[in-house]
Amino acid sequence: MAATALPPSFTALFTPKLVTVLREHYRLADFRADLISGLTVAIVALPLSMAIAIASGVSPDRGLTTAIVGGFIVSLLGGSRFQIGGPAGAFIVLVAATVQAHGIDGLILATLIAGLVLMAAGLLQLGTFIKYIPYPVTVGFTAGIAVIILASQLKDLFGLTLAGGEPGPLWPKLQALAVAWPTVSPSAVALSGLAIVIIAGLRAVRPQWPGLLIAVAAATIVAVVLDLPVDTIGSRFGGIPRGLPAPHLPALSVAKILDVLPSALSFALLGSIESLLSAVVADSMTGRRHRSNCELVAQGVANIASALFGGICVTGTIARTATNVRSGARGPVSGMLHSLFLLAFMLLAAPLASYIPLAALAGVLATVAWNMTERHAFATLLRASRADALVLLVTFLLTVFRDLTEGILAGFGLSLLLFLHRMAQTVDVEQMPSLREDDRADTANGGRVPYDAALATDRDIVVVRISGAFFFGATASVAAALDQIAEHPKAYVIDLSAVPLLDSSAAATLNGFVRKAARWRARVYVAGARPAVRRMLLRHGVRQPEVRFMASVPAAVAQARAAMQAPGATESDEPALPPAAVD
Repeated sequence: MAATALPPSFTALFTPKLVTVLREHYRLADFRADLISGLTVAIVALPLSMAIAIASGVSPDRGLTTAIVGGFIVSLLGGSRFQIGGPAGAFIVLVAATVQAHGIDGLILATLIAGLVLMAAGLLQLGTFIKYIPYPVTVGFTAGIAVIILASQLKDLFGLTLAGGEPGPLWPKLQALAVAWPTVSPSAVALSGLAIVIIAGLRAVRPQWPGLLIAVAAATIVAVVLDLPVDTIGSRFGGIPRGLPAPHLPALSVAKILDVLPSALSFALLGSIESLLSAVVADSMTGRRHRSNCELVAQGVANIASALFGGICVTGTIARTATNVRSGARGPVSGMLHSLFLLAFMLLAAPLASYIPLAALAGVLATVAWNMTERHAFATLLRASRADALVLLVTFLLTVFRDLTEGILAGFGLSLLLFLHRMAQTVDVEQMPSLREDDRADTANGGRVPYDAALATDRDIVVVRISGAFFFGATASVAAALDQIAEHPKAYVIDLSAVPLLDSSAAATLNGFVRKAARWRARVYVAGARPAVRRMLLRHGVRQPEVRFMASVPAAVAQARAAMQAPGATESDEPALPPAAVD
């Protein structure tokens, strides 16, 4: 008999992939490959980190700090070989809303709390369940985020000057931008257009080149040489500091924690989804497997560290992770080196960042938003089925016009309801075949064994087969089917051999039927129940003497016939499960 596999230990589940890679005889050639891929990813992450921070309503150096500190820890402690951590476009909406509502200190505190929540989720091994987010929900909220990111960049794309602050919600934002349209800047339009054309052109003809960095550099050179009147990082933020700030705790109070708690939970929810989705993408590209709960713990520590250094939310980033894989990375060392290269930029080239035009960074984010829309997946889901289309549109519209968290939760809840409805429809209740049934092919029963015709000769015994997952979504239909049995026989045989799963609602339904049968003075036999199903029934009072458990339908029918022929005799039955097995 084969030995039963033991569950993995706590240490095995939470050992960082860096340790695993180093144990696999990490060599100099592997380090060289990670060095090249780390540099490549840093070149991509440099303009993105600053652009995402600016779009989120904070200074660009906070984006770099997030990528340096948070990205390093994600690779150091994470459960994925290739994950690249840093600021992500998906957080722009949430971060901007948190800054407007609670200020920078509130944002940092929310990021710190989100880190603690992510750590707890990982240690409680909830990562396995987070991966169950349905595909239409991920496509819907990603497309919704893309629309919001694009809308947030219209001001800098066209160099518009607003009379007041830029509204956060989409519709008021578009109205304010429409009012400010006469202030459009031809110089800003030219620079953002130049950045977009360079990125799109290089992606088509030289995809291996760092298009984002080249586009920003080219737009910066044009702006400086022609002395164009456009906003730059220096004019709006005063440049970028040369180095990381000293770590410090944000101001803490119970009232402040309660104020930012909803934002923190939203950060944790979105961060867990984004990071695990990114890890799954890396797995699909490499054939490896990540450890989801270890990854969540690493994301939690990374967010705590980022908050201590004044950074914003950290998560796994799909585009940078995919770039890391395509660049030939061998393990987490690549992600750690990517953070060190970004730190070197802050130390050596920070003054140059003051000349970068904001229109160029807006062009970068506009192309990112365009690529995030997943247009082909969106169109496919709209055509796939009405259920998928409904989930997709509900998630998308709520994300765009209401709130990202509401969109995810509503989409997930709707997906769950539709799934339960489909599962409930697969549960089948059938009585013994009668002479009035239509003809069927020999294969009509699929892989199930048909009933023995001899079982239908006794009208005092009704055999009922329940097949499929018998859970709360199907209890109403099963109860109705049982109540529709016209006869009041002397014995019922309920065949549960085709029921792989039975929950407490289903057990309560069967218990109610057993009590009704007792009022009719009819015996009830449960045949073929699996051990787990039988234990659930016993826990809910479906036990002797009201019901007898039998190994098979023929055995139950034979037992019922014997009991009816000798009503005074004591019935034999299979031994009940021991109390320990029941409890």
